[in-house]
Amino acid sequence: MTARRGLAAALASALVLLSLSPAWAQGGAESARPAVQALPPAEEVQATEPGQPPANAAPAPATGAPQDHQTLAAPPSGPAADEPSLPSVGASNLPHNLSPLGMFLAADWVVKAVMLGLAFASLVTWTVWLAKSLELMAANRRAKAALAALGASRTLEEARQVLEGAKGPVPAFVEAADAEILYSQDGLSPEGVKERVASHLSRLEAQAGRRLTIGTGLLATIGSTAPFVGLFGTVWGIMNSFIGISNAQTTNLAVVAPGIAEALLATAIGLVAAIPAVVIYNVFARAISGHRALLADAAAAVLRLVSRDLDRIDAPRLSAAAE
Repeated sequence: MTARRGLAAALASALVLLSLSPAWAQGGAESARPAVQALPPAEEVQATEPGQPPANAAPAPATGAPQDHQTLAAPPSGPAADEPSLPSVGASNLPHNLSPLGMFLAADWVVKAVMLGLAFASLVTWTVWLAKSLELMAANRRAKAALAALGASRTLEEARQVLEGAKGPVPAFVEAADAEILYSQDGLSPEGVKERVASHLSRLEAQAGRRLTIGTGLLATIGSTAPFVGLFGTVWGIMNSFIGISNAQTTNLAVVAPGIAEALLATAIGLVAAIPAVVIYNVFARAISGHRALLADAAAAVLRLVSRDLDRIDAPRLSAAAE
């Protein structure tokens, strides 16, 4: 009987302990759960100075108090303060016009001066080409017509009449030979007259050649110096581009490329000015050499006429001496 009472008391104690264990477990879990501060509604938060709590913020609950399951956690923080931020390049900072005119307007003033000088040199080149081409065409036409007249003449007097009023160095050759014969009518030797006439004609020929070479020296100067002037503008422009890269602290190709393109435009204009100048200079050098050959033929024709006239003058004297 006593054993039965003891077993019943033990079973009653176990049932009481089992009924109280869930409540103890729930209370322990709630005490171990970390406290999370609930955020007030957005319309109740007032702006304050950085680092100060809002004026109407509710006090944080004590640690260990039960929390609602709908509380919000703090928003995630931004990037670390010590992480470097790269400067962004906006579309407004980049040039929109990369045409030759746009690059010229956006270039440095030194590069602009170089481009304008090279453009003026190119204009001078084509002006000289046009002027000297017309001059050489007219000179060759006059020289060929005068050479044909000298070939058809039998005496110096006849040639002077045919070329009377004509322009160019060939009529001047005839006048110089006629004047030398007139000065030598005091019985001088024919060989001396022909020598003096040849000397005078050679000087007139050289003078005509120098007159045609006027302006070609500019072509030689432009052709030899324009590439170096354009290279100077390129070096200056690239130097400014590197300075801009250093100031912007970025190596973005969209920032670097426009400055380098503006710098290379100076070299391109230098080549555009130099290449035609060299070609035109060589063409004029050959054309002037050909014209001087025509003048040499005309001078030889005048000397032949002088020799004939001197032989005619001296023939009666030789006949009288022979008799």
